[in-house]
Amino acid sequence: MNQCKKCKSELNGAFCSNCGQAAKLKRIDSQYIISEIGSILNFEKGILFTVKELLINPGQRIKEFITEDRNRLVKPIIFVIICSLVYTLVIQLFHIEDGYIKFEGEKQSTTTLMFSWVQGNYGYANILMGVFIAFWIKVFFKKYDYNFFEIIIILCFVMGIGMLIFSVFAIFEGLTESKIMQIAGITGIAYCTWAIGQFFGKEKKVNYLKAFLAYFLGMFSFNLLIVIVGTLIDLM
Repeated sequence: MNQCKKCKSELNGAFCSNCGQAAKLKRIDSQYIISEIGSILNFEKGILFTVKELLINPGQRIKEFITEDRNRLVKPIIFVIICSLVYTLVIQLFHIEDGYIKFEGEKQSTTTLMFSWVQGNYGYANILMGVFIAFWIKVFFKKYDYNFFEIIIILCFVMGIGMLIFSVFAIFEGLTESKIMQIAGITGIAYCTWAIGQFFGKEKKVNYLKAFLAYFLGMFSFNLLIVIVGTLIDLM
């Protein structure tokens, strides 16, 4: 009896009636590679579609992802890591002085080393920072029925677009040699504030103030923890 290799159900055709797995996978060739690249860049459900929708109407699209349809947008954690990788590559390509997180201290101090890790690993650092921002969002928007993990999903999308905004400014600075990365930071925070506020209700202006405070306090808490941990390690 032919069995599905994925779920072990009986096969009666080209696809499993239980899980949809193909009875026989096609060999990986050039057409497969082109198809995979196309699926990533697809304007209908790929990363370009995700970027477009998050720039136009982030609150509504993220809300739909959480409550209705999780297939059209790119998976949030993958999205923020990809966007952060793009930013890191752009910074390295143009050798631009980073204006996102900047810390000046003793070169061999633990705190400096920890901030250097953050600058070199934005994908992971953004997820960690998102935990702190999520805590403050939960505090300011406690009357809304969203759990902590759903708020993390919101931040993965929002912070991913933030990194792409920084990337655009970094490319412009690299091509024109104009120092605008501080403006990039302001623009990125402004977008995140707008997107989070819109998610919780774009009609209420106070939501944007709460969103800004949550984002600012989250970043401050994250950086403060690094300084405290680094200082304690050095003292020990």
